[in-house]
Amino acid sequence: MTEFKHGPELMEVPEPTPGPGEVVIKVGGSGACHSDLHFLYDFDASMAPWNLPFTLGHENAGWVHTVGTGVRSVAPGDAVAVYGAWGCGTCTRCSLGVENYCDNVGMGGIIGGLGIDGGMADYFLVPSERFLLPLPKGLDPVTGAALTDAGLTPYHAIRRSWSKMTPDATVVVIGVGGLGHMAVQIARATTASQVIAVDVKPEALALASKFGAHHTVVSGDTAAEQIMDLTGGRGADVIVDFVGAAPTMEMARGVARSMSDVTIVGIGGGTMPVSFFTQKPEINIAISYWGSRTELAELLALAARGDITVESTNYSLEDGAKAYEDLHDGKVTGRAVVVP
Repeated sequence: MTEFKHGPELMEVPEPTPGPGEVVIKVGGSGACHSDLHFLYDFDASMAPWNLPFTLGHENAGWVHTVGTGVRSVAPGDAVAVYGAWGCGTCTRCSLGVENYCDNVGMGGIIGGLGIDGGMADYFLVPSERFLLPLPKGLDPVTGAALTDAGLTPYHAIRRSWSKMTPDATVVVIGVGGLGHMAVQIARATTASQVIAVDVKPEALALASKFGAHHTVVSGDTAAEQIMDLTGGRGADVIVDFVGAAPTMEMARGVARSMSDVTIVGIGGGTMPVSFFTQKPEINIAISYWGSRTELAELLALAARGDITVESTNYSLEDGAKAYEDLHDGKVTGRAVVVP
């Protein structure tokens, strides 16, 4: 990322050298995230505390290449997934592994691929071995990379509502892209709830059906009515919105059953009015951000067993800029992954 309001560029940079406690990863896969498009094209210098340029790629997996002094838990050649939410490591949240909500760094702090060099390169410097989780046997880095964000973010959003996802409950997944297609699988693999997938694209709904959605609904003026019909007029117990635009948030609010959870993951810029009269009682409305290290370990175990998988469209490093073009144009099926 060389400047704001501009597409990414392929550049030569020096190979990183690890300092004490640091690890250099030989990158096997680095996911292209839809949020990167917002940072590239919608943000300006006043909206992010970043010094440009830096290498993109905050969703990474590969093999340990070199280690700095003091590193003991990994060795060269180890296959690893990189936990991307880099906290301070010492606050209460970080001590529990919930570095995505670090008290000192804060949500969306400077992390690899967002502010400092990330993984869309041959090699990637990770500042601490605690951010590395072993890739289970049989799980390749392309899949592992996508799981660190496209998988972990929906896993956390769904996991927080497990208590409400009973066999007679309904989960609505809005937006079946890189994250949404993972959410459908996670809901099916970890709960017994009915799953309804919503998207504007027929191919996205076909992907949702492939991965186990009980019903699919075309997003539009009649979507809320269809969801209410599919729930017998009761509404949904859990809604996870991976779009976050005003129309999808309004749909989520409109179909939410009393005492349900509405979790907004997408950063589409929408807002939702909340007052005594705007929704049914005791609806919990929240945004969520990434997930914990423990949740990533759980997710990797699910994937290693074959309970979930990643639908990916792969690009070479030389075609990395095209990955973002295709993502912007809605041409990517599942997750776009750059493979050096």
